[in-house]
Amino acid sequence: MESYPLDGHDICGTCRKGKPNFDATYSYGSYDGPLRQLIRLFKYSRIESLSKPLSRLMVRAIPRHLSFDLVMPMPMHWYRQWRRGFNQAELLARPVARQYGMPLSRHLRRVRLGKVQAGLGAEARRENLKRAFRVKRTDEISGKKILLIDDVLTTGSTLRAAAAALKAAGAAEVVTLTLARVARQDTAGRLSGQRFEPDLAMSQVSSEGPCTEG
Repeated sequence: MESYPLDGHDICGTCRKGKPNFDATYSYGSYDGPLRQLIRLFKYSRIESLSKPLSRLMVRAIPRHLSFDLVMPMPMHWYRQWRRGFNQAELLARPVARQYGMPLSRHLRRVRLGKVQAGLGAEARRENLKRAFRVKRTDEISGKKILLIDDVLTTGSTLRAAAAALKAAGAAEVVTLTLARVARQDTAGRLSGQRFEPDLAMSQVSSEGPCTEG
C-alpha cells in the first residue's frame, strides 16, 4: 500500500513529487479528537444543523488575501446522495459562499459511483476515481478561480481527481478547502497519532511550496 506521510515541514510525498492537480489546499484542523466527533455526528448521524458552525471554522483557514470566482462543493454520486439524504460538502459550502458573496456552483458532477473511499489505500483510491468526475458547463468554469470544498482530506485522491477535471475544463486556479485533514500516516497508511493545533490553517500547497496533502 502506498502512503503519503508528511515530513518535518508538513510536506507530503505527493507534493514532494509534484503530483497535486490543485494550486493550494487549506484545512481548519486535524481529523482527531472533538473535531472528528463533530464531523461524524454531522456526516453519519445526519445532524445537519452542525453545518453552519463547522463552516465558520473552515473560513478561518482561508487566507484573507485570497479571492475566488466560484465556491464549489465536492459532488456526490446521485445514488449515494439519495441514500444519505444530503451532500455534506454542499451544506458546508453554502455558508462559505454566502459569507464571501460568491455563487455556489454545481457544474462539477460525479458520474461514476465507485467504491466508498473510506478504508481504501492510496493506490486503490486513485483507481476508484478514474473518470469519476465531469464538468457540466465548461463555459462557466473556463478562466475561473475556484474554491473546492470537502469535509475531510485523507490522501487527497478525491480532491486531485476533481481538480483535474476542473483544470481540464479550463479552470484558471483550483484551491481546496476542507474542515479537517488526516494529520500524519505511517508507512502502512495508518494514523500515527501525531497531532497539531486545530486553530492553525494549513500551509499553501504548490508543486514547489509547503504542502498539507495527506
